[in-house]
Amino acid sequence: MTPLLDTIQSPADLRLLSPHQLPQLADELRQFLLESVAKTGGHLSSNLGTIELTIALHYVFNTPEDRLVWDVGHQTYAHKVLTGRREGMARLRMYQGISGFPKRTESIYDTFGVGHSSTSISAALGMAVAARNKGEERRVAAIIGDGAMSAGQAFEALNNGGTLDANLLVILNDNDMSISPPVGALNKYLARLLSGRTFNAARRAGGKVLSVMPSMREFASRVEEHVKGMISPGTLFEELGFNYIGPINGHDLEALIPTLQNLRRLQGPQFLHVITQKGQGYKLAETDPVLYHGVSKFDTTCGIKPAKSSSKLTYTQVFSDWLCDQAASDSRLMGITPAMREGSGLLRFSQEFPDRYFDVGIAEQHALTFAAGLACEGMKPVVAIYSTFLQRAYDQLIHDIALQNLPIVFAIDRGGLVGADGATHNGAFDLSYLTCIPNMVVMTPSDEDECRKMLSTAFAIDGPVAVRYPRGSGSGVPIQPDLSTLAIGKGEVKRQGKRTALLAFGSMLTPALAAGDLLDATVVNMRFVKPIDHELIHSLALSHDLLVSIEENTIIGGAGAEVSRILEESGLRVPHLRLGLPDHFIDQGDSAALLSKIGLDPAGIASSVCEKRAANS
Repeated sequence: MTPLLDTIQSPADLRLLSPHQLPQLADELRQFLLESVAKTGGHLSSNLGTIELTIALHYVFNTPEDRLVWDVGHQTYAHKVLTGRREGMARLRMYQGISGFPKRTESIYDTFGVGHSSTSISAALGMAVAARNKGEERRVAAIIGDGAMSAGQAFEALNNGGTLDANLLVILNDNDMSISPPVGALNKYLARLLSGRTFNAARRAGGKVLSVMPSMREFASRVEEHVKGMISPGTLFEELGFNYIGPINGHDLEALIPTLQNLRRLQGPQFLHVITQKGQGYKLAETDPVLYHGVSKFDTTCGIKPAKSSSKLTYTQVFSDWLCDQAASDSRLMGITPAMREGSGLLRFSQEFPDRYFDVGIAEQHALTFAAGLACEGMKPVVAIYSTFLQRAYDQLIHDIALQNLPIVFAIDRGGLVGADGATHNGAFDLSYLTCIPNMVVMTPSDEDECRKMLSTAFAIDGPVAVRYPRGSGSGVPIQPDLSTLAIGKGEVKRQGKRTALLAFGSMLTPALAAGDLLDATVVNMRFVKPIDHELIHSLALSHDLLVSIEENTIIGGAGAEVSRILEESGLRVPHLRLGLPDHFIDQGDSAALLSKIGLDPAGIASSVCEKRAANS
């Protein structure tokens, strides 16, 4: 039963409640989210940890006039429910349902669209400066997690924000530590005191008086800094120009609301540090917040049960096994991940080779240049990274690695569509942005065994190499345990047919083979996007009436563009049909259904080929 939550259709309704009703609302909202996410899947433990903070923010701030800018979005489910999307939670992260992340086109309360971390402070600062320049009194708050705080962009924004006369509140949601004894009654009192108008007015008045006595002003400043330093870890943020408050208990509404009310009245950059617990209120998630971070459907009473073993390994597991085997045979191998140990398959490696495992936090730029430094000294770094996150380090990829032709392997997971996480996480662009870089070798495995062989091939190359594979499992082919390699830049004919040749890249080989049977077409596993197999393309062009390139990458600038370039440079006039992801962002949904919708399933491929043949006849 959720009698209070049932009355909330917008934050305006929330603000009609009395403060003593809010703890009950928090309990109802937590129970609703637990049951809702258990039915749909999604991000659970992080959202359970921000219930009280979300309620307090919408209770104190006049949203949507005041702006709340959430980082990443893993903590926004309560925000969605309180802003009129409770019914939509039944189709969370589903096709034509609501997104798992803030999205400007979804709600006026979603002030900034996110999916990648560490952008909130920059965006909120821009909004605060815009309000100042327009003479508007609205307030802006950025809510960022301690993990996202490890990224350089967050500190770039803080460095800039502390020097600007803008009304920006940064809230650090710190859930990486338990609430220590100092975060109790005394600290709650001090947080209220330090955020209150009286204290800040006295500090400003004292500054004016002491301005005529520089030596006394310096002494007073040092005294204040040392006193605050004894009760809070905010020296860094103070030095950056922010008035630091906290840490306070992020689950204590009696502490949160008056502190936020005080901070909303203050002028200039403010910083509030709150301590929360991932999975708060659900013991299983509290005990194992990593397991309950991103969940599939499960029974809340029994909790998440171990997945049934499958005969098919995922591509991530293939990489994990290869990494450990390769590391055992070569001590130069160093494994690097930007905060994606479990997702990228480095858990086993981190346990077996702890001295050669490096989780650099959410810092993709640093991850690549760190790898470059290792490579300069004779190491062989392997950077395990999602396709969508590699985009964040594009300059480092070009300038620090490719330009110097350093031997670094990029194990690029989640190439292509990823399903429920949608547009912000689809690996839609990597073949395009990798292929145009000099010195890069780019491979796309079509099955699990080929993935292992390509990783071994990549490790043997003395230069930057990318092995790009999809989310999930392949066709279940047997995997050879050795570390054998492939001939560089060579594809293979998988089916011999007539008239039409289907040139499949990576994950598209399986639907291409099915379409080949429908069309009686030749089907080729291209394997390499760069260097692409010139000889094979030339041979196919001379023996077929139509070439069709098929890739799970944006159609602009991808593998098909390379095929077109080869045909043009060779003076071959055979028609070429390019199939791939369309020139628009693809939202969340079942990956197979989305591929079917855009014509990258067997029936869609066959239909496109028939249309092209008819147009050419």
